[in-house]
Amino acid sequence: MAPYLFEQLLNGIQLGFILFLVASGLTLILGIANVLNLAHGAFYMVGAYLAASVAGATGSFWMGLAAAALGTGGFGLLVERLVVRRLYTRDHLDQVLATFALLLIANEAVRMVWGSQPLNLAIPRPLAQPLELGPIGYSAYRLTLMGIGLLLSLAFFWVISRSRVGMWLRAAASNWTMARSMGIRVSRLYTGTFGASAALAGVAGALVGPITAVHLGMSSDILILCFVTVVIGGVGSIKGAFWGAMLVGLVDTAGRAFLPSLFQAVFPPAVAANLGPTLVAMAVYLLMALVLIFRPEGLFPSR
Repeated sequence: MAPYLFEQLLNGIQLGFILFLVASGLTLILGIANVLNLAHGAFYMVGAYLAASVAGATGSFWMGLAAAALGTGGFGLLVERLVVRRLYTRDHLDQVLATFALLLIANEAVRMVWGSQPLNLAIPRPLAQPLELGPIGYSAYRLTLMGIGLLLSLAFFWVISRSRVGMWLRAAASNWTMARSMGIRVSRLYTGTFGASAALAGVAGALVGPITAVHLGMSSDILILCFVTVVIGGVGSIKGAFWGAMLVGLVDTAGRAFLPSLFQAVFPPAVAANLGPTLVAMAVYLLMALVLIFRPEGLFPSR
């Protein structure tokens, strides 16, 4: 039992890093530019498809990963310049309608370019074999994914908390009118932030592609979990996004790993077959409800 628990713990941490890479950009745009971006999941999906295409053409997963970062970053810049820039002064209803339309357009564009069938993104050959971690053999690729996620997370925290760009971002989030009057080019700052957030989401999509396969439903699946992560952690809080992502990743993984067998041991088979999958899907939403009851602003609200 202990080896299985350890394996699921690692799986939960791995999912947490993926969620953070996507949710950090989502909460950053919402906290700084006050834009509720439902199209953010499209960057995750497009990144996965770009990585699968380039990796298939070149035979190099790492070339595919670079293409995902650059392609989705450029796509994010284009979306910000053409659409999102007009939404900064609009209310959240207009933002939801416009960005949801962008998500639908992106889904159909991906369907036209790549078709409806899932694409395979192969794990790099040196990482295809499991590594021995004590009593278990664990995927070398998943460990590498966690390492990449950790490095990107540390770099992201450093940029936000220690760099001049991070200082500008915090100033714009606090009072963008005053920041602009002090000489900060807020519009360029918003554009760059949007492009970087899109690139992070694309990298996350490319990294998870070999695990889940690349398919059209990726955007909606990750978007819902990321909004739950942002709400749990606190809107606009990078620290909250990190710990919220870890918490959601662990709860979601534990629910899928342990709840079905627990229900089968406690309830009759017919009841367990119906109740188990329902509560597994509800686990992270129950977690969000509990957090909102006791901490309505999230675990680490932005100051």
